[in-house]
Amino acid sequence: MKAWFSLRTVRKKIVMLSKLAGIVLVAAYLLSTALPLSERVSFWLWLGLALLVVLGMDAFLGRFISKPLSHLNASAKRMAGLDFSTPCAVSSQDEFGELSHSLNTMADKLQTALARLEQSLAERKELVDSLSHEMKTPLGIIRAYAEGLQEETDPAKQQKYAQVIVSEVERMNDLIVTLLDLSALESGATALDLSRFDFVELVETVAGRLLLDTPDADFTLEYQLPAHKVFVETDRRRMEQVLDNLILNARKNVCPGGVLRLALTEGDGTLHFSIFNQGRPVPETELPKLWDKFYRDSSAPYRGSGLGLSIVAQILSMQQLPYGAQALADGMRFYFSLPIG
Repeated sequence: MKAWFSLRTVRKKIVMLSKLAGIVLVAAYLLSTALPLSERVSFWLWLGLALLVVLGMDAFLGRFISKPLSHLNASAKRMAGLDFSTPCAVSSQDEFGELSHSLNTMADKLQTALARLEQSLAERKELVDSLSHEMKTPLGIIRAYAEGLQEETDPAKQQKYAQVIVSEVERMNDLIVTLLDLSALESGATALDLSRFDFVELVETVAGRLLLDTPDADFTLEYQLPAHKVFVETDRRRMEQVLDNLILNARKNVCPGGVLRLALTEGDGTLHFSIFNQGRPVPETELPKLWDKFYRDSSAPYRGSGLGLSIVAQILSMQQLPYGAQALADGMRFYFSLPIG
């Protein structure tokens, strides 16, 4: 019974209004004919009451039908023009209210999608500009040495020029492969392949490969690792990428004869990794930029792609793992944490 008399739909409002108007007109007619009045006066009385009923219906339809439709139409026109600044204000408990809510929801989603699209276009433009800039140097070197190779008659110099060209081509190839991998991570095209494994063993393997028995090593290695296995559940290959990039970054930036300190510690169900390299610390204002694509310290004594730390940040962010960089008095420390499992 309650649902039947509910006016939560436009159809029910119109049906109830028409029935009410009919009842009022019949009652007005009966009243006008029952009163001891002349036929002419009764007619004018009934006509006046009927006019009041019509005006009441018109006011009702304007309030509950025409006005909400006008608001909905105006909001739809604004949204069609990509103007989402003013939401639709219809809040009635009927189809118009539901339509208003749907329009506002659609507007919010469209606004979010457009903002993401604009950001994506801006990032794409920045990526193209950065890539063009990065490619300019190796292409210039390749062209210069290729021209020199055509004119040079000394076999030793020809061999040297050819080695430089091959080296620059490999550098370009590494840059493109790394950039494609980073783009796949950022776009979500690459999913994490979770598995449970001993993280201590992984750190020992990567650090041994990159830090031990290296012919050009000019640093003192210090390390602190748990004496037992510590299992984590994450993507082993991706975490190996993280370790590769962080350890290589530390090795490249450690000062001659300086200390490179690697630590893996446990605490509160969490495994903490950190690597410190003695050398010139990055200024505090530059620390957030370390994770940006193509960022490089202009005073660094080596040439890199500027993508390694960006990949580290993306992989760790995908897993919502805390990470960061800290400038110390005598060097730099990079760190991240992951739950023990």
